[in-house]
Amino acid sequence: MTSNSTKSPTLQLVAETTVRLLDDWFDPIEAGLRGRVREFIQAMIEGELEAALSRPRYGRRPKADAENADGLSGISGHRHGHRSRSLLGTFGPVEIAVPRARLNIAEGKTSEWKSTALRAYQRRTKQAASLIAGAYLAGTNTRRVRRALAAVFGGAISKDTVSRVWRKVKADWDAWNSRSLADEPIIRLILDGTVVRVRLDRKATSIVLLVVLGVREDGQKVLLAVKNMGGETSEAWRVVLDDLVKRGLRKPEFLIVDGGTGLEQTLAALWGDVPTQRCTVHKHRNLLAHAPKRLHEEVSADYTDMIYATSPAEIEERRSAFIRKWRLKCKAVADSLEEAGDRLFTFTRLPDSQWKSVRTTNAIERLHEEFKRRIKTQTVLPSAETAAMLFWALLAAGQITMRKVDGWETLTQKLADKPIDLAA
Repeated sequence: MTSNSTKSPTLQLVAETTVRLLDDWFDPIEAGLRGRVREFIQAMIEGELEAALSRPRYGRRPKADAENADGLSGISGHRHGHRSRSLLGTFGPVEIAVPRARLNIAEGKTSEWKSTALRAYQRRTKQAASLIAGAYLAGTNTRRVRRALAAVFGGAISKDTVSRVWRKVKADWDAWNSRSLADEPIIRLILDGTVVRVRLDRKATSIVLLVVLGVREDGQKVLLAVKNMGGETSEAWRVVLDDLVKRGLRKPEFLIVDGGTGLEQTLAALWGDVPTQRCTVHKHRNLLAHAPKRLHEEVSADYTDMIYATSPAEIEERRSAFIRKWRLKCKAVADSLEEAGDRLFTFTRLPDSQWKSVRTTNAIERLHEEFKRRIKTQTVLPSAETAAMLFWALLAAGQITMRKVDGWETLTQKLADKPIDLAA
């Protein structure tokens, strides 16, 4: 018995139509422009060589200047053919004939002429590399970039090309990690850790990226550091902060933290006298972790009423009521709130226009959400360094932007003497 697995003519026609759907989108302007790109590039490089040789192609040797004779009779070298070079740009792939020449140097020797417009071994224009990297940063994984940019590059790129382009970003990443911070007018720091999945020893593993955001005097947020240090220990945070200080970061006037023990210990040793705000969102999660699930809604309602009260006096009153109620109903919840102490309410020392931006580490949480949204097509990143570099590149490339903090107009005002009275 035989089986006929041939596709029906109808299905085959549908498949062919789908594959070639965009083939008929012919644009005479684009076609005409790309057809002349080769001529333009070759003319530009020829002009560069003519300037270097002080004569056009097939031109005669210029007469020697008796006053400025240097033994070269006014000529700096000679041509010797062309070499074929493939170049990929936003105009698509082209084959160009690059002129070759030898330039005269000291002691009667010669050296190979090199074009400044077309670098040695260059196979892509900077704009093409930027477009490939931008597509990758927008959430397209390496295998899908070829299909995403097929109309632009004519299918001339592969996943390996994307990987090579991405590796070139590392030079900028290294420079960013070593840049001086002496001229950065940073007055506040926001510090938190964020979890990502990477591949370590051929296994998917969760790692923690330590992230430090700065707030300038004009209220603009800026990324200062993102590093994988193996966890949120005090030693890991100390390495990150010591590196920032070494590069010129001045002592901040205000700190916003997630409440992790390791970070708290590091800040106490480094900047123990700097006013510090514990993230109210992290503390909310802690309270819920200490309460039975049936009480979560009630705990959340009481906590929100307290944190989002409109004045320090009202916050004091609602905090006292919260402690009295939950000490009887669920002592662990009351103890967890008291553990945070006055650092949970440091924001009340600032003008109320700034309360929204300093109560939480949401500035970093938002970056984390944007980061996860863009890497969801990859599931697991290839390495810990790639994760940190990608996090930075999303900001450096403008894929993610950060606005000024709320209440930035009042950043120059001094803090009040103390937060709310915990004994009230």
